Amino acid sequence: MAREIERKFLIKGSAWRRAGAMRLRQGYLSSAKGRTVRVRTVGDKAYLTIKGMAVGATRPEFEYEIPYEDAKELLDLCEMPLIEKDRYRVEEGGVVWEVDEFLGENRGLIVAEVELESEDQPFTKPDWVGKRSPEIHAISIPT
Repeated sequence: MAREIERKFLIKGSAWRRAGAMRLRQGYLSSAKGRTVRVRTVGDKAYLTIKGMAVGATRPEFEYEIPYEDAKELLDLCEMPLIEKDRYRVEEGGVVWEVDEFLGENRGLIVAEVELESEDQPFTKPDWVGKRSPEIHAISIPT
């Protein structure tokens, strides 16, 4: 089974900006607690992602590339508002940090996320990573 193990943090610095950003646009066909169905476009690519209930920091995740034109139509069916963000990928300390800088209704929110191989995998937070924030899911952005 596909699975996702991640930790989310707030940001306290700007050194992460050294990486180039990708613009993401996404919407949720379902954002029910315990299961989400997301449509996302990144450049000229598009994906459908299904996530299940988290147990600890682990949850099932299935992601499929879909035709870009289908994604554009699916975004029209999604819960509003759609989410737009710039994503920066920063390799540091042997892991890849994804930093999302939100636009639109969530402008001002900046979140760092690191995906791990196991829940007990050690990692070192860069100086620009702040407090762990598991409640980020409740800030108006289902992820």
